[in-house]
Amino acid sequence: MRFSRLVRLTICTALLGAGGICAQTPPLDLVHKAAPAFVRMDLAGRKVRLRNYRGKVVLLNFWATWCASCRLELPRFADWQKTFGAQGLQVLAVSMDDSASPARRTARKLHLNYPVVMGDAMLGEKYGGVLGLPVTFLVDRDGMVVERFKGETDLDAMEAEIKRILREPSAPISAEGLR
Repeated sequence: MRFSRLVRLTICTALLGAGGICAQTPPLDLVHKAAPAFVRMDLAGRKVRLRNYRGKVVLLNFWATWCASCRLELPRFADWQKTFGAQGLQVLAVSMDDSASPARRTARKLHLNYPVVMGDAMLGEKYGGVLGLPVTFLVDRDGMVVERFKGETDLDAMEAEIKRILREPSAPISAEGLR
């Protein structure tokens, strides 16, 4: 059911771009805004709260097992987690598959060393409508979205952006920032 909805939304977006008519709101631009909060269970059954990663640079990747570009990125993200984790990078992956089984198999096969949670249409909407995969957000140490990458991405450029953000100091966290 979710897969067919994603297909419909993708077609709808294509029609909008081609001048067609479709009752779909435009994607929300989150760059320079606070990353929407979420709490999800990871594939091992542990609670993952985005706010718990405040103080870290978060690479938040929406993907699916049926997405070839996604499967190519995941191992590189695992390398970055290993290389830059001590400097404050945290990779979080959000599988948009209909069930956890294929995501679990892929995470095991690719030896992913970061949390993988299950997403849904509601979480996708919070992030501006995740139409077409992969979609990756870079969130700075203060919880602000600083970059959005959609589709097949130049991973070297993404890595350079991660390195740049990791070098930036974070602002002191106030009680308001811990929402």
